[in-house]
Amino acid sequence: MALTSRRADPTAGTRTREDDGSIGQMLTEVTADTQLLFRQEVELAKAEIREEVATAGKAAGMYGGAGFAGYMVAFFLSLAAVFGLANVMDGGWAALIVAGVWAALGAVLFVLGRSRMRSVSPQPRQTMETLKEDARWARHPTT
Repeated sequence: MALTSRRADPTAGTRTREDDGSIGQMLTEVTADTQLLFRQEVELAKAEIREEVATAGKAAGMYGGAGFAGYMVAFFLSLAAVFGLANVMDGGWAALIVAGVWAALGAVLFVLGRSRMRSVSPQPRQTMETLKEDARWARHPTT
């Protein structure tokens, strides 16, 4: 009986990805990778949105402070107008004139705001049209 020496093939125990399985398995892996990538992109978008919302919140607080400061300026200017007119006429009439100016300004702003509000549509028309087009395409994808 002759002795033969067998050498082990160094690549015998390793398999490459091409040898690993069928096309179905590769598609499953690609799908899983795509889903993971999509989830990671969504998480990144959420993180970016959180940062932007925090910045917008701080800016809104500053707008609120500016609005209050503007209110205080208007209040003290109104008092100055009342006291200035009180040098020319009775204090009660001076206060009534300043109040009338503020009432007229408020009425004008109310009318302008109401007219703009009537032109606002709560329905997103462009989105609705796009959704209708998508639905038509889904029913007849070849047209």
